[in-house]
Amino acid sequence: MLAAAVAVLALGACKTSDTKPADGSPAPAVEKSRDSYLRVGYACCNLHYSGDWISDSNLAQLPFVPVGTPIKLKKIDGYRAYVEVDGKPMRLGHDYGREQENTEQWVNKIVVLDDPQAKIARFAPNVRNAIAKGQLLRGMTKEQVIMAVGHPQTNENPNLKGPYWRYWWSSFGPYYVYWAKNGTVSKIDGHSETVGYMTYKGK
Repeated sequence: MLAAAVAVLALGACKTSDTKPADGSPAPAVEKSRDSYLRVGYACCNLHYSGDWISDSNLAQLPFVPVGTPIKLKKIDGYRAYVEVDGKPMRLGHDYGREQENTEQWVNKIVVLDDPQAKIARFAPNVRNAIAKGQLLRGMTKEQVIMAVGHPQTNENPNLKGPYWRYWWSSFGPYYVYWAKNGTVSKIDGHSETVGYMTYKGK
């Protein structure tokens, strides 16, 4: 009896592990295990992209991958990292901050291990809405600014304790986030049109 029961269990295990359905329909895709990736996490912030390319310039005029989107890191090759962003193949380009940090250090800032959305859910409604739109407002903390518009380029902002951070709307349109003594946004400065695009005006 015991031998028969073991045989039945073994057959059952074989059936459930078989990826070929009995009805002849296509077998489901087998997802890679977590160990197959160098890093598995979430977008630290809104990551602007062009095609499949996400640069550390993070130009604000481009569409963006929302903060908290699942990202799996497959490979780092020089100044590029190959990732899956919510299942879609994309590349991260370490274009500007190479002298200040290596590619792995930069990627570890971009792909965080804890989902930022859990923290965002505790923010005030106007801050949540601003982050969702990739915009800024006075009173935001540095953490909230990064979630909304990303990390500033390290080649231009080597000291994040300075009075302002320099960002880019386009390749030719910088804007500046100024900090009050308490570490919150005191002013957003730059071309008036750019400031208008980057400032959240809702509630």
